[in-house]
Amino acid sequence: MQKLALVFTFILCFGVSRAQNIETDQSIKVGLVLSGGGAKGMAHIGALKVIEEAGITIDYIGGTSMGAIVGSLYASGYSANELDSIFRQADFSDLIQDNLPRGAKTFYEKEDSERYALSLPFNKFKISFPKAISGGQRIYNELVRLLYHVKDVNDFNNLPIPFFCIATDIETGAEVLLNKGYLPEAVMASGTFPSLFEPAELDGQILIDGGVLNNYPIMEVKQLGADIIIGVDVQHELRDRESLQSATDILLQINNFRTVDDMKTKVNETDIYIRPDIEDFSVIDFDLVEPIIENGKMAALEHMETLRNLAAKQNRVRKTHKKIETKDSIFINRLILEGNINYSRAYVKGKLRINLPVKTTFQKLQLGISNLAATNNFTTIRYELVSNELGEDLILRLKENPNKAYLRLGVHYDDLYKTAALINLTKKNLFMNDDVASIDFALGDNIRYNFQYYLDKGSYWSFGVNSRLNDFDYEIDLDVISSNFRVANVAGINEINLNVSDFTNQLYLQTVFKEEFAFIIGAEHKLLKYSTRTYSNQDSIVSPPEGNERLYFENSNYFGAYGKLILDTYNDRYFPSKGLYFNGDFHLYLFSSDFNDNFKEFSIAQAKFGGAFPIVGKLSVNLTTEGGFKLGNSDVKALDFVLGGYGNNLINNFIPFVGYDFLSLPGNSYVRAYGRLDFEFVKNHHAMFSANFANVEDDLFRTGEWFTLPDFSGYALSYGWDTFLGPVQVMYSWTPEISDGNFFVSIGYWF
Repeated sequence: MQKLALVFTFILCFGVSRAQNIETDQSIKVGLVLSGGGAKGMAHIGALKVIEEAGITIDYIGGTSMGAIVGSLYASGYSANELDSIFRQADFSDLIQDNLPRGAKTFYEKEDSERYALSLPFNKFKISFPKAISGGQRIYNELVRLLYHVKDVNDFNNLPIPFFCIATDIETGAEVLLNKGYLPEAVMASGTFPSLFEPAELDGQILIDGGVLNNYPIMEVKQLGADIIIGVDVQHELRDRESLQSATDILLQINNFRTVDDMKTKVNETDIYIRPDIEDFSVIDFDLVEPIIENGKMAALEHMETLRNLAAKQNRVRKTHKKIETKDSIFINRLILEGNINYSRAYVKGKLRINLPVKTTFQKLQLGISNLAATNNFTTIRYELVSNELGEDLILRLKENPNKAYLRLGVHYDDLYKTAALINLTKKNLFMNDDVASIDFALGDNIRYNFQYYLDKGSYWSFGVNSRLNDFDYEIDLDVISSNFRVANVAGINEINLNVSDFTNQLYLQTVFKEEFAFIIGAEHKLLKYSTRTYSNQDSIVSPPEGNERLYFENSNYFGAYGKLILDTYNDRYFPSKGLYFNGDFHLYLFSSDFNDNFKEFSIAQAKFGGAFPIVGKLSVNLTTEGGFKLGNSDVKALDFVLGGYGNNLINNFIPFVGYDFLSLPGNSYVRAYGRLDFEFVKNHHAMFSANFANVEDDLFRTGEWFTLPDFSGYALSYGWDTFLGPVQVMYSWTPEISDGNFFVSIGYWF
């Protein structure tokens, strides 16, 4: 009997031991499936936090769209907490809309982009629409930076966690599994949602979002060898008609017809199925990072016991996590270009502002890529950083924009030029590579045009031609015009209607140095006319002129040379909250047709320096100082300085000065200080208080009056709204020197 008991005990112990070995099987492979879902995909991060806390080791990751982005970063070595920090710090609104920093644009491109409300491709006299809202350049830039530490891993099975993502071939409708190549490029292809991002070209295939066909790649993860599948599903369910409120909602509904039906089977194939409760969030709610991540965490916590049991079965010692330090310094010693046909290597290098070999930073590299993207000459710019023996290759793959002609539209109203509709035709590669020709027609109360031709060589010497006609009428004080021209003082007339017509033509060379400054030298012709219908001639005749009879105060052609030095790092032209601005201008007038018989060679110099600085929160201050003077003994008054009014695009030497109406304070020299407090109380809505002070008169610097207390001052309260049409601004200004205040209204971009 004792022998039987011993045998029974032995068998029992052996069985328990065997059962324990089964329970703690280190060979169990766990696969993680992360679905697409736009902003909802940030819930993956919350789920990953719980998975890590449970002690599970992930052996394989497969993802689609946002699941591919989160999955690739996790597979490359980032922890869930690090991903949390990355996503909280990102401005997804700017990233998705590809809002390139203003500093990425050349001075020509800044002017060009701040003039039109709408730009449409215009080929063979047919208007078309862009393929997508965004090229996804800024998102790609971030992926390259964040995945730099695995840049030389071409087989995604060799990542710290083997990884793949899914894309769709738009030509064949076939599903494409991406597990080799350059990781940022593969991930970007998986997330190119139709109409939002430009399709990606990869290995000869045109790819879009993998969620079109397979938004939850569970079978592919199993085929890698996963025994247990953990799935995090953030997909949209099909919605009823009341919930389909936008084009995005409808596109998602169409996109989900197939994937939602497939999930009925895939859910049953998932061992631990995590479904965050995020139906109240949309795919574009990227500003709701915290609640979406928290919802992912709460959904995963419901499975904590199961997750811990799975971790116990794995019985593995988790690898010590090493914090990934995003590298700042990179050494590029070779540039390899692919796909540039109409744009020269010199043009591309000039935009990148790279002189090889160069030790640079990601910030400067991304700025260079943004410079190239800001030209709108390329639909996509994809690049790789690949190690070589001496440093790194920058392999730049460019897809040129097939659209070479554009129709651009804008509208504007202000108190000086009145109402105008702007029609623009732009043609790139008109005569040669790297050039662009543009002509504006402003139709409204005052007919204007502006023609520009620019041969862009980046940081090398570029060549340009400008021709413009400006014309406006304005009621001004008789004293202002009589101080500059011979006008009879007649009882009963205090104001006259002044017409200003300026026809200017320029040839110039421009280059960029120190990455921020533009230097311009050129030759100029100007036909300047000042006239009125208030008087019939320069005698004391006050009767209205007959027909189109005008009295001309000035009607001369001027010929000369000019030079400019410009620095503009403002983050916004109209409502800057940070950055610096400098504009130094020198004009030398050598010849004139001399309508008033008083021309002598003279020059005009002026300079403006400003800075915008954040104070606290959304409160910022913009401070500016400027001045100008005439050199020479010429009696020509038509190009003297005249202060007054408000605006961003005043011609010649008309200087804004709040508190006074347009064209109020004349003189051949002036100094002015300006300050503005700007509070952005709601995004794109600004409340502002402005003050400016000035001295303006003839020979201000010679007499020393520029250093005395200011003779003129003005203040303003204003509201600004940054819209897609351009800024809407309403201002009330006043000055202690005059009893009446002034209202100024401006709608749309200035042109």
